[in-house]
Amino acid sequence: MSPAPRSVDPALPIGVFDSGLGGLTVVKKLLEQLPHEDIIYLGDTARVPYGDKSRDTIIRYTREDVRFLMGFGVKAICIACNTADSMARLQMEAEFDVPIIGAVGPAARKAVKSTKSKRIGVIGTSATVRSGAYPAVIEKLDPTCRVIQQACPLLVPLVEAGRFHRGDVVVETVLHDYLLPLMEEEIDTIILGCTHYPLLYDIVADLLPEAALICSGFASVDFLRDKLAETGTLNPQKGTGSHRFFVTDAPERFAKHGSLFLQTPVLDVCEKVTLGGC
Repeated sequence: MSPAPRSVDPALPIGVFDSGLGGLTVVKKLLEQLPHEDIIYLGDTARVPYGDKSRDTIIRYTREDVRFLMGFGVKAICIACNTADSMARLQMEAEFDVPIIGAVGPAARKAVKSTKSKRIGVIGTSATVRSGAYPAVIEKLDPTCRVIQQACPLLVPLVEAGRFHRGDVVVETVLHDYLLPLMEEEIDTIILGCTHYPLLYDIVADLLPEAALICSGFASVDFLRDKLAETGTLNPQKGTGSHRFFVTDAPERFAKHGSLFLQTPVLDVCEKVTLGGC
């Protein structure tokens, strides 16, 4: 992220969006690392998941998400959705005058630093895998690395339904089937290429005990923190920042499951909004 060409007030909020609830894992990390920052979160729950949509549709949805957050005068936007990042971030950077932080680049850099065997696994939505974003970035960073990708279309719906706990036979069986090709390739590093997947961290770690696990959304928070510090736009306030949560459908469901993601109640601050035709 380059310094914004306009003067930026450090007190402005950070915008975060995802197709659903998974981006709350990014918000949780932001709360831990940047507790003084104000945060505006948008979950496009009416149109989740983005991972099975066409590129044109993903770009259109992402544009509507960014426009909504820009209405709050945000100083930066975190795309807490690997699908939107891989398919639409470059287009958004060309259209909007605000730093837009994705997850693919930061996670890829961490994976290249981590791997010893030069075999890196990536799990993500069908659209993220189809985009080829992770192999493209990793190849530029280290052409000797081999990237083994696996599309996991069932994981986002399962996580959104609250099926992400150890001992859940359904999600453990699905994950085992998805991870089997990566196990056979003996990867030593795996990128959880969807911000929903940190909720599945323990199960993935059980199945791949020797592999380093990299959560893409967490890598993006590290990158954002460093860039805000470099550009002098960290919020100088001493108290805890304010947080607002918006969804495009079913705020009561968001409040129930969102609290599990954040480990704090969000019921009283969740608001329903309309984007585009949703």
